[in-house]
Amino acid sequence: MQTTFVLVHSPSVGPSTWGAVAESLERRGHAAVVPDLTGVSAGGAPYWPRVVAAVRAAVPAGGPLVLVVHSNAGFFLPVIKEGLDGRVVACVFADAHIPPAEGLVKTAEEAFLPFLRDLAGPDGVLPRWTDWWDEEDVVAMLPDPAVRIRVAAEQPRLPLDYYTQPIPVPSGWDSVRCSCLWYGPPYETVAEEAARRGWPVTRVAGMHLHQIVDPEGVTDALLKLSGKS
Repeated sequence: MQTTFVLVHSPSVGPSTWGAVAESLERRGHAAVVPDLTGVSAGGAPYWPRVVAAVRAAVPAGGPLVLVVHSNAGFFLPVIKEGLDGRVVACVFADAHIPPAEGLVKTAEEAFLPFLRDLAGPDGVLPRWTDWWDEEDVVAMLPDPAVRIRVAAEQPRLPLDYYTQPIPVPSGWDSVRCSCLWYGPPYETVAEEAARRGWPVTRVAGMHLHQIVDPEGVTDALLKLSGKS
């Protein structure tokens, strides 16, 4: 039975961040889906059950799955995997945070929260993620103007408490093949943690949304790391 790659974007951005890689996988004969998580903050906390529900709704019925997560979607991987009923055969963290073996985790470290609080409006809602950074930094990350407009347009404005709500981490989530793909700083520390856990680690040099800029190179790495090349 064919394995499906489930490409999970950070809820801070949108599904087009994985669109080109999904197309690359399909051209190479692999099935791929990109769940849309842009609505997971609707209705208030907790947010993680909606992340799980959105992924479950996007995957085809039956067959093994490779779960690929980007950025802070990494924190949701254990609950997503648990919600997919034992179908996940491999997990790839692509420039993504790695959760602990079990317990609780949040999508932002305490040291980062003052920055977020300064950004939040009086309603407690943050600007779009690309509006957090200087324009030249966004242009460097997304040099194609049309792509930059598309990525910016689909981003949700998340509430501040999205970054402070605890996400459960079920034990045993890392019992399947796990690996790490990283692009550049500051994710070298994530790559080091993955290596300490004994996982395969590969770098495709680039910035944080490099899967948009170099989908073929990122696809090569995902196939290798997941054991599906």
